[in-house]
Amino acid sequence: MIIVRSPLRISLGGGGTDLPSYYRKYGGFVLSAAITRYVYITVSEAFWPQIRLKYSKMEEVETIDEIRHPIIREAMRLTGVTGPYLEIVSLSDIPAGTGLGSSGSFTTALLSALYAVNRKFVSPQELAEQACHIEINVLKEPVGKQDQYIAAFGGVTCFEFAENDTVKVEPLHVAPETLANLEDNLLLFFTGTSRSASDILRHQDTQSKENSGAMLENLHFTKKLGQESRDALCAGNLRKFADLMATHWEHKKRRSPGMTSGPIDELYELACANGALGGKLVGAGGGGFLMLYTEDKTRLRGAMRGAGLREVRLQFDFGGTTVMAHS
Repeated sequence: MIIVRSPLRISLGGGGTDLPSYYRKYGGFVLSAAITRYVYITVSEAFWPQIRLKYSKMEEVETIDEIRHPIIREAMRLTGVTGPYLEIVSLSDIPAGTGLGSSGSFTTALLSALYAVNRKFVSPQELAEQACHIEINVLKEPVGKQDQYIAAFGGVTCFEFAENDTVKVEPLHVAPETLANLEDNLLLFFTGTSRSASDILRHQDTQSKENSGAMLENLHFTKKLGQESRDALCAGNLRKFADLMATHWEHKKRRSPGMTSGPIDELYELACANGALGGKLVGAGGGGFLMLYTEDKTRLRGAMRGAGLREVRLQFDFGGTTVMAHS
């Protein structure tokens, strides 16, 4: 049996500038952090001559072409793993549709596991590139490159997306004490709603392709905020980082319809009234997790729990996509 895990992520700045419709014209920048919540893929030999898939649904097919799950189908085609005595199972610490980049984590974990079937090692760069190729080029999903790259590399990492599709990967150069305080002061709360990011991202994608002045101005400013967030962390200025996150959320809300809602805005206001210095919805928006920065964790936790929100404790992952077992 082969077991691979790939971390989920939080975006710390610049999110949205990693879509091809934007970065191929202007270049993108995202600061992202992998967290110790994972998507797991297991691949094992099936007893019967068929391909068995277990994810949120179950499939039993004889050929790759019959597979309904698009990412599994295309990953098997790309890696050349054809079965038929094959069972693939997917598990996740946190459900999809909650803004933590699960699709990118799923794709990188799956590719790594399928390559392990043939005892082939693939570098994080190759893994990320191939995951992006499947989701963006083959399946035409309106997604960016952040999720696949941070899942493959892990850590707290800066990504520069060039117009020619190359990606520069650089770990954040930050003092250990700053990193520890950042990890300690960022709190993650589930809003109780999940959503499909596709509609929100498709709106951004279309507006960027049509050169919408308002969308492009928003994304230019978001990229600048991301770079300033990196600089604030490198300088050890966590309060400035929190201020930038608050500014980012105000601009992110204007980007697309459905980015926020009345109940989410009320939760954010409650958080700010109880010690949050900055925050935002993680991911494309619309629901999922509210990430907040605070120096008064006890007070903020009490307020959020009182509002019925569940906290997911946050720690950074520095391993990226990892083969846990191969037997």
